Amino acid sequence: MSEIREDGSAAGPGVTAGDVADAARLVGFGLQPKVVPARDAEYAELIRRHQEDPPFGRLVDAVAAGLGLIVLEVSPRAGMAVAAGEDSVFAVRMGDYARRTASDTGDRFLHGLAHLAAAALAFPRPEDLADDGYIGRITVHGVDAFVRQACRRLEEHADESGENTDPASDAPGLEAAWRVYVRRSATGATKDARRLASSTTGIIGKAVAFLVDSGFLQRTGDESGGTYRTTARYQLQVRDMAGSAAMAELLDLGLVPVGDGTATLVPAAATDESELAADAGLPFHARP
Repeated sequence: MSEIREDGSAAGPGVTAGDVADAARLVGFGLQPKVVPARDAEYAELIRRHQEDPPFGRLVDAVAAGLGLIVLEVSPRAGMAVAAGEDSVFAVRMGDYARRTASDTGDRFLHGLAHLAAAALAFPRPEDLADDGYIGRITVHGVDAFVRQACRRLEEHADESGENTDPASDAPGLEAAWRVYVRRSATGATKDARRLASSTTGIIGKAVAFLVDSGFLQRTGDESGGTYRTTARYQLQVRDMAGSAAMAELLDLGLVPVGDGTATLVPAAATDESELAADAGLPFHARP
């Protein structure tokens, strides 16, 4: 095939319909998050071609760009990892997701907080995001316990600064978030003992289910409301959002102590009144 320029155009007549079809096929694999190269020979071969044939790689990138997709990584580890740009037909905006899962404005806000907390717990340190071999593990109850402890820390900060009053509805940042979260029941229950969808663990459960469907998490067990491990695709997505102000504000609360490099979330000391919820099944982080 002919050389592909940086703008995606061909420098000669050698690009065939088969080349374009293969490029589109690889992008198509990238839009199927649960398909991995290790389990699909055609996918693995297209990944290899992308790595070893630069003109084909640029053609793939051009096809993705034309669909409004941002290529995060193409590798045997992550597959064809793409993120949808704001104007892409494939974009799934958090607001759209939240409207599908809840009609109440407060619930939509809590869904966003659940996603933020899950990402912060899965990769609490910059080195975790930088390490391709790192796997984060979270649980539903652990995420809820983490957010509730963060809420207590934020309330303490508000008390200390004399600002512990309800903010305006458009107040930015996490200072407004804790007031919404702490007023909501952690579990609740229906008559048949199922978790209430509007409870905080119910909201977190929906959030992690969405992440599983998107190929970002893999469910590993039922303990602690559900246990999950991260995927390479999720690591790439969190890298992309790591610079957000809300993520930085949550991590700056210092609720994920790290000592010897094992990155374990531990309960508060016995002298700390803001202990984490009992039986939280707190997440741990380690190499496989």
